[in-house]
Amino acid sequence: MKRIFFLTCCLGLISLSLQARPQAEAASALPLRVGIMPDADSLPFMVARDEGFFDREGVTVELVNFSNPQERDAAIQAGRLDGAISDLLSAAFFAAGGFDTKVTSLTDGRYGIVASPNSQIKNLSGLRGKRIGLSANTIIQYTVDAQLEAAGVSMTEYEAVSVPRMPLRLEMVLEGQIEGASLPEPLLTAAAAQGALLLSTTDATGIDAGILLFSKKTLDTRLEAVKAFYRAYDKAAQKINANPDAYRDYLVEKAGFPAAVKDAYRFVTYRRPTLPAPAQIEQALNWLKTRKLLEAEIRAEDLADPRAISEW
Repeated sequence: MKRIFFLTCCLGLISLSLQARPQAEAASALPLRVGIMPDADSLPFMVARDEGFFDREGVTVELVNFSNPQERDAAIQAGRLDGAISDLLSAAFFAAGGFDTKVTSLTDGRYGIVASPNSQIKNLSGLRGKRIGLSANTIIQYTVDAQLEAAGVSMTEYEAVSVPRMPLRLEMVLEGQIEGASLPEPLLTAAAAQGALLLSTTDATGIDAGILLFSKKTLDTRLEAVKAFYRAYDKAAQKINANPDAYRDYLVEKAGFPAAVKDAYRFVTYRRPTLPAPAQIEQALNWLKTRKLLEAEIRAEDLADPRAISEW
């Protein structure tokens, strides 16, 4: 009887193992769904897809395009994405709302502030007491406050004009309805090409805001796939860095940049995968609290997860 019982247990374990293996293989074969935006941060991910870097690393990736952060954030909250290009403020809001996502690295984009062509404003100090078009209580306003503070202008010394629609914001600053505006690429280059004066950019002032995040579930269950994803991203990023001019046509044909900015666009330098410094995360959290946008007590170490980029 004991022998029969032992054999029955063994057969049961083998059966469970055989059932689990196809399920695990099916899970690993599923694509990583990663949300991207039409901006500079997303370029290496698109190149990694289109030039086969993901395939060579053995990872299947589906890049999901979003035209605005609201749709992207809704997809993250609904669990329709494994990861996404996002920002430190959104990461904090996800944590406060109970959504278990983790910041896995910085991304390299560019936000900037421009002055209206006829405003006579020559530097950031000239925006003191002026109207600046932005998207209120978002990463856009965070970067505005940080850039102005670096120039000695406090967050209470300008008039924030909330214009969530970025094309309208661009139009308003070009027509002089507002003295300044904060814009991401490629609209930043488009504004300068049409006569607006570029006053400051986040990459020049060392302000990091863009990040990549993944759900903790994805990191726990598909870590090797995420690591492969990063290897492909890094190779694509370094290829762009080596010869950015080779990608000017790509900006328009594949990345959705306006044709008018193709020749004027100044490529960002893409860094190796790295986490934001704890001080950077704390700065973003403190800004949210100062603006009374965050009540939850969140620590910098609670937001970041280094596992996916441990080889860098």
